Parts: sequence; C-alpha cells; structure tokens
Amino acid sequence: MSDIIRLLPDAIANQIAAGEVIQRPASVVKELIENAVDAGATDIQVIVKEAGKALIKVVDNGRGMSETDARMSLERHATSKLRTSEDLFAIRSMGFRGEALASIAAIAQMEIRTKQEDDDVGTRIVIEASRVKTQEPTQCAPGTSIDVKNLFFNVPARRKFLKSDPVEFRHITEEFARVALAYPGIGFSLHHNDIEIYRLPPGKLRQRVIGVIGKKHNEHLVPVSEETSYVTIKGFVGKPDAAKKSRGDQYLFVNNRFIRSPYLHHAIRAAFDEMIASGAHPLYIIYLEIDPSKIDVNVHPTKQQIKFEDEKIIYNYLRVSARHALGKYSVTPSLDFDQERAFRPDHGMRPHDPSGGLQRTNIQHWDKLFEGMQNDAEQVNTLTLQSEVFADDPDRIAPADDKRNAPYQLHNTLLISQIKSGALVVDQQAAHERILYERLLKALDVENPGVQKVLFPLTLELSAGDAAVFKDLLPLINGLGFEVEDFGQNSFVIHGTPAILEGGDEKQTLLDMLDKFKNDLDPIVGNKEKMARALSLSTTTKRGTFLPVEERQTLIDVLFACENPYTSPSGRKCFVVLELEELLKRFNKD
Repeated sequence: MSDIIRLLPDAIANQIAAGEVIQRPASVVKELIENAVDAGATDIQVIVKEAGKALIKVVDNGRGMSETDARMSLERHATSKLRTSEDLFAIRSMGFRGEALASIAAIAQMEIRTKQEDDDVGTRIVIEASRVKTQEPTQCAPGTSIDVKNLFFNVPARRKFLKSDPVEFRHITEEFARVALAYPGIGFSLHHNDIEIYRLPPGKLRQRVIGVIGKKHNEHLVPVSEETSYVTIKGFVGKPDAAKKSRGDQYLFVNNRFIRSPYLHHAIRAAFDEMIASGAHPLYIIYLEIDPSKIDVNVHPTKQQIKFEDEKIIYNYLRVSARHALGKYSVTPSLDFDQERAFRPDHGMRPHDPSGGLQRTNIQHWDKLFEGMQNDAEQVNTLTLQSEVFADDPDRIAPADDKRNAPYQLHNTLLISQIKSGALVVDQQAAHERILYERLLKALDVENPGVQKVLFPLTLELSAGDAAVFKDLLPLINGLGFEVEDFGQNSFVIHGTPAILEGGDEKQTLLDMLDKFKNDLDPIVGNKEKMARALSLSTTTKRGTFLPVEERQTLIDVLFACENPYTSPSGRKCFVVLELEELLKRFNKD
C-alpha cells in the first residue's frame, strides 16, 4: 500500500492558518491597528470601503520597516517581539505570533509601503495570495501604509458567508473602538466610504471614552480607581440608569488588551445587584494592570481570551472596586418605604378591579393598537379563524359567541380559551410580537406608511459606530413609518413614529430597535425582516400586562388572522393546545 500522508502546499497551509486569525474584515482592521500601535505610532488612520470587503487601509506614523524586515514580515511566525519561550510570559506588545500579515496576504491582494525615518527611500511590496508580485524602492512618508483589497477573493466560500455591510461595519467599529479605548494617548480616525466616522485626538482617558461611546454617557460615568499589590484597577462604570438589556457597552482590558471573560463580567454585574433589572447589562470600561508573568495571553488566535494565575482574586477585586465606586458617588440604592412591596397595604392581594390599582398602569391601549386590523378581523369570525388552525378536527372548536368561554388571563401572561377538545393557551407577548411583525413587514411594502407626528421634534444622539449603522438603516427605519432625519455629527431628528404604534418613548424605542438589530445574527433573513423583527420585539407588550376581556379576544382573533400564527418572530410558540383527554389522565391513579 502506497504512502498517503503528504505535506500540504504552502498556499493551502496559509489559507488554513488565515482562517484562524482572519474571520471577517474586522479581524484585518484589528491586526493592522495593533501592529501600528506596536510600531510606536502616535497617529493611526483607518480607511474602509464597502465595510472592508473592497478596501481596508491603515496608515501610521510609526517606526516603519527596513526593506528586509518588510519582506520578512510576510513570512509565517516572523516577529520582532519574541526571542525565547520565556518571552511569552512577559508580553507587553499587542502582537507576538507573527501570523497576521502572512494570514492576510494569503487571502487578499495587499500592498505595503513603509519607510524608516532615517532612510532616504522606502519599500513597496505588492503581494497576492501569498505570492510577491512586486518589491521595489518608493518615496513615502515615514511609517507604514497597508492596503488590503478584495478580502477572500480566492476563498469564495468564506466571502459568501460575510454578512451585510451594516453588520460587517459594526464589527469593524467595535474592533476599532477597543484599540482606541486602550490607547487614549494615540490619535485615531476612521473613514467609511469617504465619510468620517471617528476623529479621536490624543487626550485623557475620559475624553477618549466619551469620544467613543458618545457624549450622552458623560453624566452616567462613575470613576473606578483601586490599587493593590496584585492588580491596579481603573476606569469607569455606568450609573444603574445607563444599563441596557443588550450587551455592547462592556469593555474590559488587561494590560491594554481587550479581553472577553464571562466570569469577570459577572463580577462587575454582581456589583450592581438590586440596582439594575434582571437580565440588564451595566456600562463599564475597566482597565486592569497586572504583572505579565501572572497571566497567559497565548490561549486563542484572537488573543481576546487570557488565563490568570488566580482568577478568583481578580473577581473579588473587580466586584469590590465597582461596588465601592458606586457607593462613593452615592449611586447605591436606599430603601424606599413608599415603594417597598412588603409595606404596601395590598401586599399579597391581587387587584380584582381591572380599571384601577397597580396593574392598570401597565395597559398600553391595546384597543388603539389594533385600529386598522378590525376590518380583517371582522371578515373572519373567531369560529372560522380557529377552524383554519384546527382544520383536522372541527369538533375542537367552541362557539365564538358563548360568553362563558371568554378567554381567561393567567398571571397576566397567558390567555386560556376553551375549545371543544380542551383548551387553547396563548402566550400574549409572543402573539403580540407576531401581529406587530406582520403589520411592520406590510408597512415596508407600502410607499407611504402611516406616520404619527410628534408634538415637538426629538433629537437622538448616538455613538459614532451606532450612528454609521443607523444611517445605513435609515431608509428601512423610515419605511416602517418613522420619520427620522440625519442631522449630522452622529445626531438624528425624530419627526414622527409609525401610526400602528401607540405612545411610548420614541427615542428609547429606536435605541432598543437598534440594539436588537445589531444582536440579530440570523444569517438567513435580510435586513428588512431583521428590522421588522427588531421593532416588534422592542415595542411588544411584555408579559405581566393586564388585558381587559375584550382585548384578550381581539388579540386571539387577530393572531389567527396572521399568515403564520404558530410562532413569534423570535421563534417561540404563540399558542399550544391542551387536550381534555390528556388533562383528565393526570387525575387518574398512578
């Protein structure tokens, strides 16, 4: 039998290695910016086109490279930052493996222009799919300029799996922001399709933080500063009212390296116990300075995961430091006897009058929400609607006009309606999401959707990264029935909201919708469906809302008039059927 094990060709080996380091355009931006930081640059410019798919250009004024170094930098495992294995445990630089440029060169068309300050001329290298096409002297400014064009041009399968431009550009802004936050003393700028997104001059830490996350958060920042013999902690945590239901404003750095650590995130989250709602995520930008010998950064190709010699002590220091900062600035909560449930006269009692009491404050005018849907609902009565869903067994349907069978609301969460075969149980939030989702999709197909003008125009201020995504989505947002205008400087003016939405906080609705859109990673659906899904999820009436009897029935009627009444946009079941026969079996003897 002949031998079958052979060495892979260099081209294939380089593509495999590139897959570990370069996952998307944002990976290229991260690696090139970090190289510029390691080169001692004081000004770094990033220019991208088509969310990095067409061009990524990074220009720095760092030390530059000699002709030999420029050529060697394209070889795998060629680095200036390590000499011995012991150096792995004394790493202060951002990069150290010597894989980034070789990986990028394997899957893109790349041009390098570099020059050291004392050299008369620089070096220009053109490389494509790991093959050097040109190497020649050139005139250029001191520092390094790298152009990366047509990323994944020779790996079409990888290019096919890239997301839409808004999604890919959001990842780029995230990577850019992480490095910019780590080095406030370096000037950064980011341009996308010839539009300036960020212009961050060198400055103090607070200035950099505000420049990245937005001026609106300035008043929410609480300084954190603790110094121990093991670790130094500094940075900012947000006040409880800055917490969000979605992630995105959580930055944790170790020796200026951004890291991901659910364990340490939990430590900071624990400092906010009883101050923010369950499931909410606090804002924080925290910097840890620790002896490099006590950590291992050589854990993951992205270098965003590290191991600590003693992670438990870091956990405790983080939690205590954040809690101490909140207490020092009088942010920790005090007991409010007027609001404390245990001291209410109705404690332990359920209100029987749906027109009054605490439960009534949660009602959001459901009857008005369904204006415009009534025609559809009237054309198909309850018996017919349910017959479509239960066509396999018509005997399961109860008469629609029997008042004894009016839906019952269980724990202000589920609607229970009797049918002849048992009971129909509807998740009111999932049902409402489905109804809103289909109405919003239809609005996107209408040339002039209904708009409800606001009494006074409202200004929405976003971070530079969010503003870039929001601007790309503006046609879809206005297509849903919003009337929002780009005001420049990362600001937008709200003139109107969709007529199918009733009341609410217009600014918060848009912020929630943007957060949900950014976190919707479904690769199958397009931006149109994602936008409708994001708005339906952010504006639906949540579980725990009391509904009058007539609104319960309307909700069920309109649900079964939907094209797909079975599941919500997020994939949850809208209803289940409990068979009477199965329920009776539960009362039998074991």
